[in-house]
Amino acid sequence: MTVRISELSVVGPAGVMVEPLSATVEPGATLALIGESGSGKTLTAKSLVGLLPRGFTATGAAEVGGVALPLAGGESAWRAIRGRTASLLLQDPFTSLSPVHRCGDQIAWTVEAATGSRLARSERDAVVEARLAEVKLPARAARAYPHQLSGGMRQRVAIAAALASDPQLLIADEPTTALDASNQAEILDLLRAVQVERRLSVILISHDLGVVRGRTDQVLVMREGHVVERGETASVLAAPSHPYTGALIEADPVVAAQSGTRLSPAQPVEGELVVRVMGLEKSFGTHRVLDDVSLDVSRGEILGIVGESGSGKSTLARCVAGLEHEDGGTISIDGVALAPGRASRTPDQMQIVFQDPYSSLNPMMSVGAILAEALRVAGRDASEVDGLLETVGLPAQFVRKRPAQLSGGQRQRVAIARALAPRPRLLICDESVSALDVSVQADILRLLAGLRDELGIAVMFISHDLAVVRMIADSVVVMWNGRVVERGECRDVLTAPTHEYTRLLVAAALRENTAPQIGRE
Repeated sequence: MTVRISELSVVGPAGVMVEPLSATVEPGATLALIGESGSGKTLTAKSLVGLLPRGFTATGAAEVGGVALPLAGGESAWRAIRGRTASLLLQDPFTSLSPVHRCGDQIAWTVEAATGSRLARSERDAVVEARLAEVKLPARAARAYPHQLSGGMRQRVAIAAALASDPQLLIADEPTTALDASNQAEILDLLRAVQVERRLSVILISHDLGVVRGRTDQVLVMREGHVVERGETASVLAAPSHPYTGALIEADPVVAAQSGTRLSPAQPVEGELVVRVMGLEKSFGTHRVLDDVSLDVSRGEILGIVGESGSGKSTLARCVAGLEHEDGGTISIDGVALAPGRASRTPDQMQIVFQDPYSSLNPMMSVGAILAEALRVAGRDASEVDGLLETVGLPAQFVRKRPAQLSGGQRQRVAIARALAPRPRLLICDESVSALDVSVQADILRLLAGLRDELGIAVMFISHDLAVVRMIADSVVVMWNGRVVERGECRDVLTAPTHEYTRLLVAAALRENTAPQIGRE
């Protein structure tokens, strides 16, 4: 069914957030929306499923297969549309899946909501099994809770739930951002296969230009609520006509990696070992998560840690930070062995920056209060707040703002400023740029490289994005099933890998970023 959007606009408390835009998506085709945080991509998407935040309204017209979407309607009007005619797939499946209900129940609820009647147990089980099979999951996944599945499996369940009511339009908002290259490829291939089989119209929001380049037909480039460029994806990304589109492409880490661009390639200080991990072991129940893991990080060194979901990267980071208790092995800072747990660590030894700064910043506190508290814990004076903001490239007036008033990139800068308050010897970045669009991502990477050069700190940089790691890291460790399978200088390991698993990771990343332009079947 053809999707037609005509003069769609979104107005919020601060005025017009999305200027009138129009677009058409044919059955089986994919339209991409790209642009920086705050460009209006997600507001546009949410207006098409009636999920705009309180205080926001949509005007204009939109229809799916001749069925008008009630853009200005209330919740009762949207109940007949949402899930049946148009469905939304979010970035984080934990956002769309209930953590306290089994996956099969959640898929069944979607089907029952669409039909308006409860299913008999046998029919319900058969429907759920069929939906899981469509997304290549075994029937036993129906009995699992979301936290018992890997990131890729959770996203497959979210896809099954989003498609359970047989919608004609699927809006996918950054559906693979948090996944490693191999899982990302599998999810995108799965979405494409379902799309072709169902002749589904798809609107894809993504900051990953590799995904957009290989898997979409048309693209709208948005900036500050305006569409600044549109056209066939291959043409727009190969020869952009608007300077902003060109800037987005130049900021893409894949482009930088292909051109050999690196950020401030400083040399680690010889002999100044900051962190040494020896023979680290960690299990959750009977599952061995870390198996004899060893690594070193020197002063002024950025060590990249890569591997797919479940490889042990984040568990390693949490053990080093003292947020998890290792079962065996040693972690040493400046030659001093640390006992497991947070109590043996001091703020000036290490700090960690997480993927989502919004969940790690207190929404009730101002930026100034957040940083003042971090300085107080570090034994430093609150008068240094302005200096911390300057260090991360934010103006002093941000002290009065709250996290909700900031963009994703600004919040991440605040999170980094807070981590720098104790002047740590080691900064641990756990997927700290994966949720950001390419231009903001590039800004944060430049900031981290500059801080490394200016302060001489050691950095453990965890990422599933090989292009980002190639751009910023000096050396790299590759993890698989809890073990380190390859290590060395970044340019050597990611250019000419010796381990079969590393070769598979590199090949998956190359496949995603050089995928041929799709055609409509």
